[in-house]
Amino acid sequence: MEFHVRIQACRQTVPFPSEARQQQGKKDYLCSLNEKTVIRAENIHKSFGNLEVLKGISLEISKGEIVSVVGASGAGKSTLLHILGTLDKPDLGTVNIDGSEISGLSEKSLSDFRNSKIGFVFQFHHLLPEFTALENICIPAYIAGNGKAEAHQKATELLDYLNLSERMHHKPSALSGGEQQRVAIARALINRPAVILADEPSGNLDSNSSVELHALFMKLRETFDQTFVIVTHNKDLAAMADRELRITDGLIKGGSVAENSAI
Repeated sequence: MEFHVRIQACRQTVPFPSEARQQQGKKDYLCSLNEKTVIRAENIHKSFGNLEVLKGISLEISKGEIVSVVGASGAGKSTLLHILGTLDKPDLGTVNIDGSEISGLSEKSLSDFRNSKIGFVFQFHHLLPEFTALENICIPAYIAGNGKAEAHQKATELLDYLNLSERMHHKPSALSGGEQQRVAIARALINRPAVILADEPSGNLDSNSSVELHALFMKLRETFDQTFVIVTHNKDLAAMADRELRITDGLIKGGSVAENSAI
């Protein structure tokens, strides 16, 4: 069965990942957004003991948008990302992802929802060392109930798209840092999530691999209309985003098109 992805901007279904829509500039692309809100968070509060980290954050992120989240260390960037990713719960406030209000979901339903709707990419790839690249990518598909043949086909297509076909049977220890991170991205993509959340994705890469990773995020958005929320201290990556959200004193300051932004 051919693996398909909905390309919202042109309203047609194309084989995934073998065809791409034409690239658009950042500003041109932003004109086509807001057709669908993928993430809506309202009045998010979170404290740890007596320390109030998030003090009423609200945001909306559209389908196909790349949003960077910046701020000083300890400002609450990763805390916000964990809440948006359903890995943690706010003390107050609501999170709606792809049209679903998640606060009322049971732990089992929340786990299933997370696996199908959210992809994760972290600073450290978190690949299982005993499994090959192909096997690591297939894990979320298996959890979602895909059979081995279907999961392998999806993973193989992703590996080909990411120029990793010759590395599919290698274990993580035999891959470079950039290759490991691309495998992690393929794993995040395999269930066609509504959003990919990335926490310092280039923080453990050399400069060349970082540049390649940043370009890949843009390519994935242009090809698959993929939505990204990226926590980063990397100025270049933040500036490539459509919007830069800066967390200061537990609140979001700013949110305009990220151009020549300073972190």
